[in-house]
Amino acid sequence: MKITALVGSPRKMSNTDILVDKILEDGAKKGYSSEKIYLYDQQIKPCIDCRACKRGELECIIIDDMRKIYGSLDSADIIIFGTPIYFYGPTGPMKTLIDRLRPYIANKKLRGKKGILVVPSEEGPECTEPLVELYKMSFHYLGLEYLGAVLATAYEKAEILKKPGELALIEDVIKLF
Repeated sequence: MKITALVGSPRKMSNTDILVDKILEDGAKKGYSSEKIYLYDQQIKPCIDCRACKRGELECIIIDDMRKIYGSLDSADIIIFGTPIYFYGPTGPMKTLIDRLRPYIANKKLRGKKGILVVPSEEGPECTEPLVELYKMSFHYLGLEYLGAVLATAYEKAEILKKPGELALIEDVIKLF
């Protein structure tokens, strides 16, 4: 079993990254292998609505780093989407990645896999409602089972480490896989 984590934060070793790492560590204890992909380190072009992914091989024709990300998603059993809140939505690279998941609507390769959302925000869980709804709808559209979300209150770099109650939020998601 494999977990692929997509980290859409520009700050490594900060709140989003720390929360994702904790899930990966707990997954390793349950025998899962893992892979973590930092989206800010990838070259991901935006979807150009060419609709090639709806014909033939049902794959995106854009040549960029999404090709290797597609392979990682194809081999995953659980996918973690980790992003801080940027104006009540995901970061730019995470939104671009979501748009580029369009081939999976036609090829259905994500159907039956599980998805987890990790979102730290300064304002806390209340401000994440639009983002959580975006992911729930996207997961449904892609055939991913929504396992749940870790909606932590944290803003400053690595602030989450000083908040054991926020770190404990991971326990609710971990017991679902």
